[in-house]
Amino acid sequence: MPEGHTLHRLARLHQRRFGRAPVRVGSPQGRFTDGAALVDGRVLRKADAWGKHLFHHYEGAKVVHVHLGIYGTFTEFATGDIPDPVGQVRMRMIGTEYGTDLRGPMICEVIEEAEVPDVLARLGPDPLRPDADPSLAWQRISKSRRSIAALLMDQSVLAGAGNIYRSELLFRHGIDPFRPGTSITADEFAQMWADLVALMKIGVRRGKIIVIRPEDDHGAPAYGPGRPRTYVYRRAGEPCRLCGTEVRTAVLEGRNLFWCPGCQS
Repeated sequence: MPEGHTLHRLARLHQRRFGRAPVRVGSPQGRFTDGAALVDGRVLRKADAWGKHLFHHYEGAKVVHVHLGIYGTFTEFATGDIPDPVGQVRMRMIGTEYGTDLRGPMICEVIEEAEVPDVLARLGPDPLRPDADPSLAWQRISKSRRSIAALLMDQSVLAGAGNIYRSELLFRHGIDPFRPGTSITADEFAQMWADLVALMKIGVRRGKIIVIRPEDDHGAPAYGPGRPRTYVYRRAGEPCRLCGTEVRTAVLEGRNLFWCPGCQS
């Protein structure tokens, strides 16, 4: 599932490609026909993101709300060479010079501008937003007996972080992922928050998750072709890059967790 930096990159891209101009919106697949008709031909005033949610704000107080989920993706094309829809294109946007197709989202709906706060009320602070209030996340973490690893993935606690950022952040701070939230100190959380903000900003800028410190960026290759190295994510059974202990994995609340028992004890 794309993590928060991907949605912020998409919001910036869509603002550049389609913002402040009328946009043709359709649904070749047919599952978003009624929603597309509500915004087709309207001016896209603003595209922004909160956590893993993308919002296209159109004139007339209509908002297209998208959550990519596991399979959702946008693909771009030039309007000078508009392709026939391939696959299940839920939403097609066509602007002056560019178009984009949305396939496989978990959510693609039109809501009223007044309903956006209801969506945001279900989300924790987003480290990539300048108005984020980390104290809201800290309040929930410090009062919970759930593991810190589970809490970091809970979008109602902290919006935008996914499995990679979760595992790598805990490693970078030497924190046992199974520690309950109540055992995390305010100083530990403050350091993790500041680090996560910095890491996610790199993700927005570079278009990929980069978590390895320069002095550790060597040795065993990344977990997949074209992927940056990680400390623990998808490295189960391999030696830790720092201490040599075998990296472990476990399923925690339905998601695979990775950690080093030596560095995170």
